[in-house]
Amino acid sequence: MTVAAHRPARLVPWGLALGGFVLIGVAFLVGWQLALVLAVWLALWAVNVGVAGTTAGTWAAPVLFGLTLLILWELTVRLFNVPGVILPAPTQIAVALAENTNTLRADFVQTVLKGALGGWLIGSTAGIATALLVARSDFLRRGLLPVGNFVAALPIVGTAPILVMWFGFGWESKAAVVVVMVFFPVLVNTVAGLADTTSMQRDLMRTYGASAGQDLRYLRASSALPFVFNGLKIATTLALIGAIVAEFFGSPTFGLGFRISTEVGRLNLPVVWAAIVVAAVTGSLWYGAIAMLEKRLTFWHPSQRGRR
Repeated sequence: MTVAAHRPARLVPWGLALGGFVLIGVAFLVGWQLALVLAVWLALWAVNVGVAGTTAGTWAAPVLFGLTLLILWELTVRLFNVPGVILPAPTQIAVALAENTNTLRADFVQTVLKGALGGWLIGSTAGIATALLVARSDFLRRGLLPVGNFVAALPIVGTAPILVMWFGFGWESKAAVVVVMVFFPVLVNTVAGLADTTSMQRDLMRTYGASAGQDLRYLRASSALPFVFNGLKIATTLALIGAIVAEFFGSPTFGLGFRISTEVGRLNLPVVWAAIVVAAVTGSLWYGAIAMLEKRLTFWHPSQRGRR
């Protein structure tokens, strides 16, 4: 182990000593509540630094960091008596999750599995298919991509009500909003990937007498994969946001967006945060699944080298 690796561990005692003096000053000047929060943060920080230097630090450090945030959040809300309508404690959110499991499950199916996932699949497939046509036609490239940039710049709060009026209040209108949001990012990334070949590679394919299909399969498609996955990962976030926001403008009596807007009006913030947690966890897992698939299919790409 290098000297630089030992340096954080040697700094921990000095940091704890300095932190102790700071805590004493805070306790006298501000109050014991803030001093206690800082003391807990200092102790957890020392644990995080110690774990980060171990072999398990790759996965343990992020977990401990997340737990640190939750503990500090809980302490701050409890010690300073923060009203629940402003910021509920994590334990209150956990109780809301447990008490509204069936409701949130129905919301999940409506928003994620129908609206977000359906629109993501349609929009991504259409974007990749259109990119294959655009890559073969300079006319389409010059005409369609500027239109795509224009549509991508349209605010969702303007397009969502229109699409809801066109397709109704069911999940179909939410899927339509998602299609509009994800189509052009996937299209632009795929077009860029299909063009990411060198003149030497193209000359080599012509030397071998490769047909257009073989050139696409063995050269352009493989070079485009990292770009396609980049577009798909961006689209996962856009799909979830689009489906949730679209439900603010009209939906049946369930859905994550409907739940958030309704419970905010009732000042039931723990349920609002519970719906946000469901959306955040879903988005993280969705993004992670695409990233894992990308790592498996593009292991040869320089961006994947050195990753564990």
